[in-house]
Amino acid sequence: MSNKPVQAAIDGWFTLNTDTPHLIGACCDHCGTYYFPKTLSFCKNPACDSSEFSEVELSRRGKIWSYTNACYKPPEPFVAEDPYVPYAIAAVELEKEQMIILGQVVKGVDVDQLKVGQSAELVLETLHEDDDAIKVTWKWQPVR
Repeated sequence: MSNKPVQAAIDGWFTLNTDTPHLIGACCDHCGTYYFPKTLSFCKNPACDSSEFSEVELSRRGKIWSYTNACYKPPEPFVAEDPYVPYAIAAVELEKEQMIILGQVVKGVDVDQLKVGQSAELVLETLHEDDDAIKVTWKWQPVR
């Protein structure tokens, strides 16, 4: 076990609570439209002209809406394993927020283990370790 500090791979996108991590989004104070990643400039809802938002923690659970695999190595700044190992990606629908968030699925879960409508929850997983810290990112984990 390393004594290095744990840091978010992308600052401000998710909480670092390992037991109950949340994506950090925004909610329009006027119309209630949710956004991820958070936006704090103007509401993109065509029926709303508000520019006032509240930062919110989004739901941790949702249902798989669609999924696929990433057979190509993403470009930098993504840090991929060497040799590159394809991974699954899931589009998860958050019921309360009425939005779909696309994200990587945890290691060890392939597309043949995923089903549309299956529950998934947000977890943190180590992306890579450098000289200074352990970098973590958020991923979807199917709930069995």
